[in-house]
Amino acid sequence: MSKVCDVCGKGRQVGHNVSHANNKTPKVWLPNIQKIRVVKDGSVKRMNVCTRCIRSGVITKAPHSRIRPVLANAEAS
Repeated sequence: MSKVCDVCGKGRQVGHNVSHANNKTPKVWLPNIQKIRVVKDGSVKRMNVCTRCIRSGVITKAPHSRIRPVLANAEAS
């Protein structure tokens, strides 16, 4: 899965872990990317979106499209 938000473009940030002895080792911080269904231009698409965009309302989540099966016995009752 991509580590970049499809909406805002937020990606990984790099830096160093710094020990008490001032030793520096590479460190990578990744954004919290979620793969969700989004309504975009009137159609539903799957996008990789960071939680900041989801929480701030930049995108609109698509409703669930689960269709519950109708039981034949339930209709007769």
